[in-house]
Amino acid sequence: MRRILAGLLCLMALLSSPAATIAHADTIGVKSAELLPEDESYVLNAQFDLAFNPTLEEALQKGVSLYLVLEFELVRPRWYWLDQKVVQMSVQYRLTYNPLTRQYRVTSGLLGQQFDSLDEVERLLSRVVSRPVVRKDALSPGERYEAAVRLRLDVAQLPKPFQINALASRDWSLQSEWFRWSFTP
Repeated sequence: MRRILAGLLCLMALLSSPAATIAHADTIGVKSAELLPEDESYVLNAQFDLAFNPTLEEALQKGVSLYLVLEFELVRPRWYWLDQKVVQMSVQYRLTYNPLTRQYRVTSGLLGQQFDSLDEVERLLSRVVSRPVVRKDALSPGERYEAAVRLRLDVAQLPKPFQINALASRDWSLQSEWFRWSFTP
């Protein structure tokens, strides 16, 4: 019994040491997010604090495409049952670098845009402006909803050798926490 207790104490000491703490991801800060009425729908405006680390910049320079995902959820809380998901959407951005033209390209769906510097790309991806997320008639006026938004690097879209690195290295982990707020139409 003493050996088991001593083993548990050693395990607790190891887990609480600074070397054993889990490496947290490079985080993307969320400065603000809001839903505003516009025409027949509510639109999302959000501001992120996005900065690529040197490892991700080097991967781009060497031809690796990076995929960033903007995720949004709108939930109606219910006290008597599970919360009702009203909206769940995601938008994927693909970021590539062309060494011949020395330009970055951001594509989302069929739309693409060229940029001369990574700073311009960061500014574009940091701002979400007037993105329609839900029709007005899908929400009940006066009811409270919980909205949430986040931006993250999708490591599942990386080539397989980089996915293995992403599991072991903090440099490949770039994401924001869910930013949540209450919303009443």
